[in-house]
Amino acid sequence: MKFTHRLVLSLLALASLPALALSDASRSQLEHIQARWAEVNYQLPAKQRESAFADLAQLAAHAVSAEPAAAELRVWHGIVLGTYAGAKGGLGALDLVKQAKAELEQAIQLDAKVLGGSAYTSLGSLYYQVPGWPLGFGDDAKAESLLKQALALNPDGIDPNYFYGDFLLRQKRYKEARTFLEKALTAADRPGRALADEGRRAETRALLKLVQEKL
Repeated sequence: MKFTHRLVLSLLALASLPALALSDASRSQLEHIQARWAEVNYQLPAKQRESAFADLAQLAAHAVSAEPAAAELRVWHGIVLGTYAGAKGGLGALDLVKQAKAELEQAIQLDAKVLGGSAYTSLGSLYYQVPGWPLGFGDDAKAESLLKQALALNPDGIDPNYFYGDFLLRQKRYKEARTFLEKALTAADRPGRALADEGRRAETRALLKLVQEKL
């Protein structure tokens, strides 16, 4: 099963809300992981992303090992693993996606509201992009439930609106998709996340163009 480039772009530049429970060292690591993720995802040539995400996944794993109770770090380890899977592609990516799922579920157990619902957004995006049984755990109903939980926690955020809009587009619910994608474009800038916001808005505009062609 080949993962599409969309999965690489999808897993998330999520949330920049303060990680108040983190130590200073872990907070610095988190900010570095977020910044490097955006660089790899939006600036590196496609052929270089797999190895770059592999390195970043190792760094994120080390950060989690140093502070395993930090839900913020587990969210971002899950995000990096998911985008690494997208860059890797093929059946070998399925194990990475399962690891990402486990990290995001652990983050929710630690703090369901962490990073403004980012764990729900990331997990929901996995559920609608990963193949279903018997290859994977994909489930559109589960995806929608998780994405709605993310929106309940962060109704004005760029990522929850983008991903729900993307989900609705794939479900051919075009009018609903337009509503959420337009809302994603009006989301406030996230402090320290300029590159991620720029990349996400470009993706949102591309999806809106597709929606307009269907309406």
